[in-house]
Parts: sequence; C-alpha cells; structure tokens
Amino acid sequence: MNIGIDAMGGDFAPEAIVQGAVMAVENLPPDVTLTLVGKQEVVSNLLHQYDYSGSQIKVVHAEEVVEMGEHPTKAFSQKPHSSISIGFKLLKDKQIDIFCGAGNTGAMHVGALFSIKSIEGIIRPAIAGFVPQKKGGYAVMLDIGANADCKPEVLEQFGVIGSIFAQNTFGIDKPRVALMNIGEEEQKGSVIAQAAHQLLKSNPRIHFVGNMEGGDFFDDKADVIVTDGFTGNALFKLAESFYDVAKERGIQDPYIDKMNYEAVGGSPIIGVNGNVMIAHGISTPLAIKNMIGWAKKQVESQAYVQIAKALN
Repeated sequence: MNIGIDAMGGDFAPEAIVQGAVMAVENLPPDVTLTLVGKQEVVSNLLHQYDYSGSQIKVVHAEEVVEMGEHPTKAFSQKPHSSISIGFKLLKDKQIDIFCGAGNTGAMHVGALFSIKSIEGIIRPAIAGFVPQKKGGYAVMLDIGANADCKPEVLEQFGVIGSIFAQNTFGIDKPRVALMNIGEEEQKGSVIAQAAHQLLKSNPRIHFVGNMEGGDFFDDKADVIVTDGFTGNALFKLAESFYDVAKERGIQDPYIDKMNYEAVGGSPIIGVNGNVMIAHGISTPLAIKNMIGWAKKQVESQAYVQIAKALN
C-alpha cells in the first residue's frame, strides 16, 4: 500500500506534515509506504531534521504550491506542477492508493473531480465526517461541506453511498440511515427535507430509520447521518468546539477527546473513482499521523469500488 500526502498543504506545512508522517511510520506495517509530494530539498531536509533514515517514506518533487486563499479551479488548472496536481496525477496513474492533503480544500475537491472524476451515476460527491457516538464507534455524516445546497435526490443518494461506505469501512451489515431534521415526524422540516424523507423511506437499498434531531447527534440513533453540506459543516464544527471548551476549562474526558479534530485527522471524499482524504488546514503532526491511520483503513475497505458496483 502506498499512501500519498501533500507535504506542502496546510497552515503549518511542510513541517507538521513531514513530522506527522515520521510519527505515523512507527505504527505502520513494513508493506505500507508513504509518498510525500512537495519540494524535494525542503522535505528531504525535514526528514533528516526529524531523524528519519528509513525506506518507508519517499519524496516526489513538486515545484509549485497551491496557497490556501487561491481560487480552487484556477489554481488546479494553472499550477500543473503543484503538489496537489502531481498528487492527483499519481493517484490517477495508480502509483499511490490514496491521496491526502491539508491544503486548499476546494482545490483538493476540484482535483478529485478533474482527475479521477466522479463515479458514474453519482450526482454530487460528498465530504464525510466521523461523529463519535456515546456508546462507542462513529457515525458517518455526509455532507459536511462540499454541497451547501442539496436537492432531495442528492440527499437520498447520500443515504445510499453512506450506507455502502459504513458497511465496508466499519463492517456494519445493515447501517441505520437517518435524515437530520428539526423534528422526528415525517411532515417536519423544509420542503426539501420532507421530500428527501419520502425518497429515503421508499429506497429499498437502505435501512432508513427516519428523521433525527440535533439532540440525537451523539446518541447512536444512526450509523449514517444524511444532511446538506451547510448544516453538516455547522454541526461538525460545533461538535469539534466541545473539545476546545473542555480543554479551556481543564476538563479531561476520553469521549470528549474523540471530538478533537486531531483524533481522526481527515475526512474522505465519497463518490469519486478513488481514495481521497481532506484534512484541516490547521493540522498538527498528531492530526496528520492519525489521518494516515484512517487513510490506511480507507484503502483497505475499497468502499469506492463497492459504490461503483452498486450504482452500475
């Protein structure tokens, strides 16, 4: 297995990325290699600085960097020698099994759509987040930011691809799918939510358990939480803020620790022809280390292959 990482993407890149990769390698089996895409000399010097001299981390040179504030589409097309562009070329050519990055989220999303493209039949790929549940494990929530506005048909498809992802990533035989709403009753919510409820309810591919409210977010009511990217992003970041509040108040709790963005480190793009993971721009070495661990799980699950089979 070869995990590709944008070494130049992120607020604290390349130092945090390289250090996180060095930390991750200590827990990876010998048949898993990491490919850092970035400025060869800079990355190699950092590997030396962090006392790494093994053979599991390789460097692929990329002369350019897509900055955080750049327009995603323009940056991807006008900077063919950027670490993001070269990373996606490696993914498309199957020289790496997954491409991860903490840089410009829009450019990562555009890069995925331009290079490996959407799976045939996918209306809109989604970014998925992992929501820690009080009884243990995680629920998969999609979307958490790729699609601020969603039609009912898109939300219905999120339920389908989210189910397949949960089945293959977490080994859940019959994932429970719920629609995030402002009430449990079928008639609650916006016109779009009401229409999506009926589509999800009548879809034989999924195990729909109905609407769920914000108060059910951590209560193990569902394995897959369906929502639009605007609502999902707001909920996800609110949950992450609980860890910061607890830390400021000197509260330590193993469950709240799971809400720390560093605990998982990355979010997969679901619905494209390959494995892609996006990390926070503020990613620390620990976040990068944990992202690599989850990237390994994503490659092993090959969920995107099963989604393609299901839609075809």
